Amino acid sequence: MSVTLEQAEKLSQAAKEKAAAIGVPMNIAIVDEGANLVSFHRMDNAWLGSVDIAIKKAKTARFFDMNSGEIGKLSQPGGPLYNIEHSNGGLISFPGGVLLKDGDKIIGAIGVSGGSVDQDHEVATAGAEAI
Repeated sequence: MSVTLEQAEKLSQAAKEKAAAIGVPMNIAIVDEGANLVSFHRMDNAWLGSVDIAIKKAKTARFFDMNSGEIGKLSQPGGPLYNIEHSNGGLISFPGGVLLKDGDKIIGAIGVSGGSVDQDHEVATAGAEAI
């Protein structure tokens, strides 16, 4: 099973509502279990440079089945995944990419970018919790 377009739209709506509540326009990407883009929303005035980052955060989370911020912890100098961000056409190894699960099954990921990494993670989590 993979995240459906209907689910992706629901998740995006929840993320947009959270972004509006904190006053930060965001880019919101949702990928399916194969890391294929299912949905993308760019809120009015969200940074253009964050479009690619949001998509890569979602893909990073799904490629390695962990939130993108966890990859960041492992990819520090001397860490077991040091320099991993250079693989797979470029990864994003800071918070804002969150796995989507149906029970224990991973069905995709959401990636959010446009604010601080803490804000990005907060908005992505709000989206993921809408599943």
